[in-house]
Amino acid sequence: MTTTLSSSTTPQTRSLRRIYLVRFAFAAAWAAILISTSPPVGPLLSVLLVLYPLVDAAAVLWQLQTEGRHTAPRLTEMINVGVSLVVAATLAWASTASVAAALGVWGAWAAASGATQLATALQRRHIGGQTPQIISGSLSIAAGIAFLVESFRDTDTITGVGGYAALGGILFLISAIRLGTLERRQ
Repeated sequence: MTTTLSSSTTPQTRSLRRIYLVRFAFAAAWAAILISTSPPVGPLLSVLLVLYPLVDAAAVLWQLQTEGRHTAPRLTEMINVGVSLVVAATLAWASTASVAAALGVWGAWAAASGATQLATALQRRHIGGQTPQIISGSLSIAAGIAFLVESFRDTDTITGVGGYAALGGILFLISAIRLGTLERRQ
């Protein structure tokens, strides 16, 4: 399917491309740190787990700021910000209680933020480059449910979320590349 950008969506496309590239870089670095350190319950795990949804919320706020007041996905993006902030606070507690508790909170957040990401990407399809975001949102819902189920098994590892973050980062990179390609064709 060929998507054409209108001149009014080009600034939004450029902004989304930048945001997606930053999100890719952050997710890749974060996943590498989490996987390489395999932190047990403690301060490093808490910092890592709290940082990810905070950065997610900040990135979505950045999107909101650059999109203007009259764009369709604002509601889903604002819900994502609120959920991410609540989850960051909850992860601060859960990551000191147990790995299973932290994984359960992470799973609930991944599913909820995946749903908002999917809804936002569907609303944004007209600008192009959103298929990877639709896939990412869908995978986040599935991964979130899987993490939640795994948390009830009293797991002692959380490094699987590193793979989740890495895959999400790759999908942000693919979206950024696709948006860049569409913009050059314009």
